[in-house]
Amino acid sequence: MTRTVPSAAYPSFPEDASAVSPSDTDTFEPSVIYVGTAGNVKVTTCQGTDVTFTAVPAGTRLPVRVKRVWQNGTSALNMVRIF
Repeated sequence: MTRTVPSAAYPSFPEDASAVSPSDTDTFEPSVIYVGTAGNVKVTTCQGTDVTFTAVPAGTRLPVRVKRVWQNGTSALNMVRIF
């Protein structure tokens, strides 16, 4: 898939989305995570840092791009990755 390089003419906007399947081993293309049902979300950031966002309200987008949503440590549901 060809991606447009962000510029003044083509600002950086997400091009796709898909459901998140939390996994303790799988990674994916760096993405922003939308949380559909409230709970905790453990992620690995693009820089490789593991962090848990606690008590994330439903309808929230996490403020960092991530490459993994962990199954162990995540209680939120109905998540979508936006990339």
